[in-house]
Amino acid sequence: MKKTVLALIATAATLGAVTAHAAEPGPYIGIGGVYNKNQYNIANDTTGGDKKSNEFGGKIFGGYQIDKMFAVEAGYTQFGKEKYNYSLGADKGSVEAKAKSFYIAGKAAYPINEQFSVFGKLGVGRNKNDVNAAGLAANLNNSGNKTALYAAIGAEYMVTPKLGLEVSYERYGKNKTDQGRKNGAFGFGARYHF
Repeated sequence: MKKTVLALIATAATLGAVTAHAAEPGPYIGIGGVYNKNQYNIANDTTGGDKKSNEFGGKIFGGYQIDKMFAVEAGYTQFGKEKYNYSLGADKGSVEAKAKSFYIAGKAAYPINEQFSVFGKLGVGRNKNDVNAAGLAANLNNSGNKTALYAAIGAEYMVTPKLGLEVSYERYGKNKTDQGRKNGAFGFGARYHF
């Protein structure tokens, strides 16, 4: 029993020391980029080229740090646009997709030391995908919104007490039209705590 009590006291002291350096309550804003995959699926495509591409986009986000470990965050991500030229026998055409997402999520962080922490986010995203197609695949023209589960994991390094750099993997969920942007993206950014 004595060892258990000592172990609990040691654990509480360790966790207290770790959380003492976490972010202080208050608002924050951030800017960053995303790296995502695009893929096009066109029936009877005879192009023979790669139907996948990688795109860079941008994002802005902001939130409120509730306490040393929890925050609420909202953001907007623009995934960029990619055009795919295809052939269906002798006929040629193109498909272009432009996607964006809004999200709101709860965020939980665990500080590893005074400057470095890992985090997870869970919430809801609203995805929009505009697909413009020409040629025989014009039936793929579509624009639609879809609400989906948003989740992310990542790490943050505090350069100063107010400025942090972060990397993450974000899962935005599916689009209404399954052309162009795939579900996930790698993110990177900087955020400033007020």
